[in-house]
Amino acid sequence: MQHDHLLVIRFSALGDVAMTVPVIWALARQYPEVRITVLSRPFARSFFENLAPNVNFMSADLKSEYHGVKGLNALYRRLTAKQFTAVADLHNVLRSGYLRLRFHLGHYRVEHLNKHRYQRRMLVARQPRKVLQPLSTPFENYLDVFARLGYPIDPSNLCFKSLSFPETPEHTAILQHTILQSPCVGIAPFAAHRGKTYPPKLMEKVIDLLIQSHPEARIILFGRGQQEDEFFAQCTAKWSNCITASSIAKDMNQELLLMSKLKVMVSMDSSNMHLASLVGIPVVSIWGATHPYAGFMGWGQSVNNSLQVSSLDCRPCSIYGNKPCLRGDYACLCGIAPERVVEKIVEFV
Repeated sequence: MQHDHLLVIRFSALGDVAMTVPVIWALARQYPEVRITVLSRPFARSFFENLAPNVNFMSADLKSEYHGVKGLNALYRRLTAKQFTAVADLHNVLRSGYLRLRFHLGHYRVEHLNKHRYQRRMLVARQPRKVLQPLSTPFENYLDVFARLGYPIDPSNLCFKSLSFPETPEHTAILQHTILQSPCVGIAPFAAHRGKTYPPKLMEKVIDLLIQSHPEARIILFGRGQQEDEFFAQCTAKWSNCITASSIAKDMNQELLLMSKLKVMVSMDSSNMHLASLVGIPVVSIWGATHPYAGFMGWGQSVNNSLQVSSLDCRPCSIYGNKPCLRGDYACLCGIAPERVVEKIVEFV
């Protein structure tokens, strides 16, 4: 008799894919006889390759190998060879929708994510139309997809704590490096959009105040990109306590391992909040144009550790932080004093 083989589709950005991990782990735990294959971008392999015995990973580069309709058709043919019995689309965008259509026409069981777009529009609407109330989280929406496919997940199985890592000589070297000076505080000061990024000058003040109050602390800076490189170069030149994660960790596995040795992570509403959550580290999260009510708080994180300006009627103005500030001054971020950030960090150090 053929066992169930479930295809889970989730492309998108790093943080979005990371949010699927606790739910897929719970699914694999409750249904050990079901084979689960996760289809995502190549970077996500680190999340799933050691997650559970019945979880496999397939990568698909949609920008080159499987680009356009021709590429998606080739990907569909590759997928059908795996003999899936059901398909869960946890992305629900144009490309995953095309694959979903092909599977539906092929008489597969198919379900997709409900993004609750109307409720999101009401959350970010201008006054007086704004409805400021919590929306269902992506985790809850993922659970709903699996339930409709016939795989309801018992809440008692939602007990994911952290990813595990195989011991390697490279990992041992990282551990030795991070314990040279402790405690270690991670700071991920940037996000994809300005509406989610704490002003660099204020973050410099955070680092300065933290070093003044805890000169023994080591600050590890997380992030990759041009603006990160420029800011990190300034910080490492100014403070010997600062070090960049990229100088220690050479790949995603090593970066997650390094992150797992922190006392606390300071992050925007960005992927690093979700990565730290996957390795069981508390996160002091900074929210500007976006809001925890949109449901994107990291797995297992407490809203008590989030910092935001609650007195602005315009917040939140964006689900993803990609809209320009209506006021023009980004008061939602500039109004968070560095002293508040340091005070919250010190609770964990």
